[in-house]
Order: sequence, then C-alpha cells, then structure tokens
Amino acid sequence: RRRGRRVSATSGHRSARIAAYRARIESVLDAALALPDPGTTRLREAMRYSSLAGGKRLRPVLVYTTGTALGAPLEKLDAPAAAVELIHVYSLVHDDLPAMDDDDLRRGRPTCHKAFDEATAILTGDALQALSFEVLAGGPTSDPDEAQARLDMIRLLARGIGTLGMAGGQAIDLESVGRRLDLRTLEDMHRRKTGALIETSVMLGAVAAGVRGGPVHAALQAFGTAIGLAFQIQDDILDVSGTTEEIGKVAGADAARDKPTYPSIVGMDEARRLAALQHDRAIAALAPLGERATGLVELADFVTGRGN
Repeated sequence: RRRGRRVSATSGHRSARIAAYRARIESVLDAALALPDPGTTRLREAMRYSSLAGGKRLRPVLVYTTGTALGAPLEKLDAPAAAVELIHVYSLVHDDLPAMDDDDLRRGRPTCHKAFDEATAILTGDALQALSFEVLAGGPTSDPDEAQARLDMIRLLARGIGTLGMAGGQAIDLESVGRRLDLRTLEDMHRRKTGALIETSVMLGAVAAGVRGGPVHAALQAFGTAIGLAFQIQDDILDVSGTTEEIGKVAGADAARDKPTYPSIVGMDEARRLAALQHDRAIAALAPLGERATGLVELADFVTGRGN
C-alpha cells in the first residue's frame, strides 16, 4: 500500500519496543505527578486523571526512539519524554473545553471538565504546562553541556507550543469553522496544531542525545515534519472512518462542527494518498541515519497504519 522501504523487524518486535517505552513513561509520569503540595487535592486528582489515562503516548515514544537510536541512555530521555507528554495532555484538557471543541469523551472516558468542572480543567491545563517545564529544567547541574542541552530543549518545546506551533494552529482552527480552506492553509494549520509538537518530540530526543546540528539533525527535523503531518491527516481520516470505541473520542465530531479536514477538502482517497506521501517523505528523510533509523521507520508505519 505504501512505497516506503520495508524493515526486517517484525511487528512483534515493534510492539514490544513501543510497549516498553509506554510502560516506562507511565512510571515517569506517575512520579512527576505525585505532587506533595498541589494546592488542593482536587487539582492533583484532575492532573493525574487526565495524564494517567493511557493513550498512544506517541510523543514520548518518539523521544525515546530517537534518543536511543543516537546512543542516549533511557535515563537521559525521561525528562523530555515526560515534558512533551504533559504538554500534550494539557492541550487536550483545554481543547476539550466548551469554549474550544466542547468534547465530552477523551480516551474512552469523560473529559476533565466533565469529570471535575470547567474551572478545575482550566487550572489543570495551566498546572500541567508549568510542570512540563519544571521537569524539563531539572535540578542543579555543574555540567555546562547538560545545562545548554536543557536550555535548548526548553526553547524547542516553547516554540513548538507557541504561536508558530500548537497555539497558533488552534487559533487558525477556531477561525476556520464553517469555512472552506484551501489545501495550503489547511496544511499550515495542521503543521502548527499537531505536527509541531510531534516534530518537537523527535528533536528533543536528538538534543538529549547531543545532536544539535549537522546532517543527522536536519534529517530528523525533516522526518518529524513529515510524520507530524501524516499523523494529523490520518487522524482526520479516522474521524470519518473510525468508531467512537476505536478512537476513544466521539467519531464524526469534526464533520458535526463543520471543521475543515483533509477528507472534507480533498476527499477520502486523496487524503489517504497524501498521508502515504508524507509517510514516504518521512522514511526518505531518514537515509543519513542508516540502520539506526529502524525504530523510527517502524513508528512511521504505525502512525499511518494505526487504527486508533
């Protein structure tokens, strides 16, 4: 179905690797969310409810997969993996609010504002964002290289969620309801709203492994850009073709809100073709990594072939 090169690893190996990274991030998140002084017990409960609800954990898995491919130990990748997932969860909590997408279901259970209340959900998102940067900053260090790496990662994450990234994309999304966008504007929205944080996940893994420039850095950036867009196109497709049980949120919600998506703009067949095209671009970008790219190739296959 796709033209990207195949890899020798079996789907079982891929599943085992992803499962191991998912289990690790659950433990890291659980520790980060212990929060001995959360202000109120209710706020801590809402933060844990939203963050420890499972999910694909694609972003931390990308951090782990990229970093280990470049030789970084898992312990060095825990902070950026947790930070990017805390940001992702905060964005979901706020996106689900009545003022945004007004969703009642997330990951197969009530959204934060439904399980608690709207004010608590707003504070939960705020606190998760703050915790993300606290985790990424880490404790005191006398190693100048480590200090620079942390600063670079903080800058990367801030850029990925700001006006050039997630917040800017969400603003375009809100202004686009009921409008028919051209393909270039739709792509720009998706690259910011969803793609930027996925690309950031890849680059956090690279920086944590000490790769801050050169051909490998450029290759990973191109990979992250392509796979981020492929992910969102596939998400648009699943909103049409998937069921609520499969995707963990209300199926058909985008169409019900008259939001512009790839299927609504170019049709399902062309949306699938464009997702496959971005998948192939992502794989091609990894050429400078050689065999080290195996895990990332497997993730690219997972992203464009996932059922949920």
